[in-house]
Amino acid sequence: MNWFKRKSYPEFWKAYLSSFQKTQQQNLEHIRFVVFDTETTGLDTKNDRILSIGCIAIEDLKIKVSDQLELYLKQDKFNADTVKIHGLLKEGKFIKVEETEAIKFFLEYVKNAVLVAHHAAFDVAMINAALLRLDLPKLKNRVLDTGHLFQKTKIDTSKTHFSLDELSNRFKIPLHDRHTASGDAYITALLFLKLISKLNTNTKLNFKDLERSHKRIGLL
Repeated sequence: MNWFKRKSYPEFWKAYLSSFQKTQQQNLEHIRFVVFDTETTGLDTKNDRILSIGCIAIEDLKIKVSDQLELYLKQDKFNADTVKIHGLLKEGKFIKVEETEAIKFFLEYVKNAVLVAHHAAFDVAMINAALLRLDLPKLKNRVLDTGHLFQKTKIDTSKTHFSLDELSNRFKIPLHDRHTASGDAYITALLFLKLISKLNTNTKLNFKDLERSHKRIGLL
């Protein structure tokens, strides 16, 4: 029977999995973080599609400007209403790749890094939906959400969700290239380091200190 046969995965997925054979670091200065953002045709993780992915790496708790990835995807689905937000037209000046190639490049870039995003559940869900369309399992990476990290600072407990704009204004981070995947990834990277600085006041933090302390709900 076919369902007895062992599933065969593409080489790029096998290479991605092999990166997790290394011991997962707990010391923040020894962790490679990849801050990422996706621009999409909408907010429906099942039916909408990724338009672009922006990534930037952090190592030794410093942003590595030379270590970035920017991908634009060919649009099989098009939502004119969202163009005014992200500015990405169906046809445009950017070189665009098929979804399969974009996911391949993304996995090759992130490897076993800790992923960081603002409202990370959405971005992770969009990547996982693309993986599902390729008949591949979900992402294996550990994930941090800058929204959750801000909650840990207890600077403002008036509500549970703060937008990237709100937190950027609070920490005086310029909103350069806002609503582009690469621009938002860079803004989130700056926010992430500021939050780590706020949390790392008395005792030396490790990765477990940054994880959510309460029971995980939903995507994360």
